Amino acid sequence: SQLEVFTQQLRDQNIAVFVTEPHDLEGVFRTIDQIGRLVGHQQQAEQLIQKLRDRTRSVEEAVKDKQPVRVFYQLSAEPLYTIGREGFETDLIRRAGGISVTADVPGAWPRYSNESALAAKPEAIVLPTGGSMGAANSDVIDALRQSPAVLAGHVYKINGDYLVRPGPRAVDGLEALARALHPEAFK
Repeated sequence: SQLEVFTQQLRDQNIAVFVTEPHDLEGVFRTIDQIGRLVGHQQQAEQLIQKLRDRTRSVEEAVKDKQPVRVFYQLSAEPLYTIGREGFETDLIRRAGGISVTADVPGAWPRYSNESALAAKPEAIVLPTGGSMGAANSDVIDALRQSPAVLAGHVYKINGDYLVRPGPRAVDGLEALARALHPEAFK
């Protein structure tokens, strides 16, 4: 992969490389801890993780008695990409009181067919957009126009920087997802 080639080029220059690929929120917290140790700021990292865990627990507490919402996550429209089993967003959706309709699809960001997306009958559609993504991905694909989610008006645009980057702002993404899926839990 390009990453492997780039990593090797850096190593050839004796530049230390740290690669991380968290598949869930716990993995994000572990990564923050590892980076904190690497750069000699372990205490700040631990304090940050504690705050993020507290916010995560608050969200989980707020939605724990809610009926989970079936969510389709449209990562990009043309071609259609979504999140699979290894995408950390699958974990965010679960913790936010949803169920990703593609949670069992292998991989992190699999390509998906329009037909499968419609057949999954999502009750909500999440579009990561805005932020550094600009206006990209701001419309639901045509195939989903007759889905329960669109017919009910349950299409949620959430800042992609909070959803596609496995770092501290993933908890902002978790909070935004939970508020979208279960607004009544945060009154």
